[in-house]
Amino acid sequence: MTYQGPVVKGRFLSRPNRFIAQVELEGQVHTCHVKNTGRCKELLLPGAAVYLEESGNPARKTKYDLIAVEKGSLLINMDSQAPNKAAAEYLPTLLRRLTPEEAGAPLTLRPETAYGSSRFDFYAQLGEARWFVEVKGVTLEQDGAALFPDAPTQRGVKHLEELCRCLREGYRACVLFVVQMAGVAYFAPNWQTHPQFGEALQAAAAQGIHLHAVDCLVTPDSLTPRQPVPIRL
Repeated sequence: MTYQGPVVKGRFLSRPNRFIAQVELEGQVHTCHVKNTGRCKELLLPGAAVYLEESGNPARKTKYDLIAVEKGSLLINMDSQAPNKAAAEYLPTLLRRLTPEEAGAPLTLRPETAYGSSRFDFYAQLGEARWFVEVKGVTLEQDGAALFPDAPTQRGVKHLEELCRCLREGYRACVLFVVQMAGVAYFAPNWQTHPQFGEALQAAAAQGIHLHAVDCLVTPDSLTPRQPVPIRL
């Protein structure tokens, strides 16, 4: 995926609340929209180099969206909307690989699909195979590993439980972790922050849900799925 607006580099100053940040750009301080409501405390440090997409909407209160940040030698995309867009580009290849008996069949990929009382990021039909896919963006890196979540997520646990129910009802299910950086050694659940999510992920894998992680080539104005990342549960 590629951003449509101009992207410029600034210097992070502060984050008054989870929706906005103060960023210095060409000597002026701008209030920017943060496209990630997570904590991101390890990323948004005073003085960090950040990348901003300029909005083309003159009616907006904020002119820029904060979409990426430098962490040492890593460039990390932290836009929470970007993983689903990248997943839409990557899923056709992944689902054909996971469904070899239907690899030549037409594929229908539909975002934001309700099933019962649930809503999943994607529904896919590949021949006779019916898939529900949940996408998780990963921005937390520690010692070369990508970890999820960066904060407790009961919503994430609920998604895993609901996917297990879909599996029992004849669907296939996949959780795709889009690692919003390149070059990590492996992906793992963040046991220290939310052990219940790690337990739910182990249970989901044991029941037959496919777990897949892919890292991404990140530039200031793009996020491109690159290659699978090993998963350590």
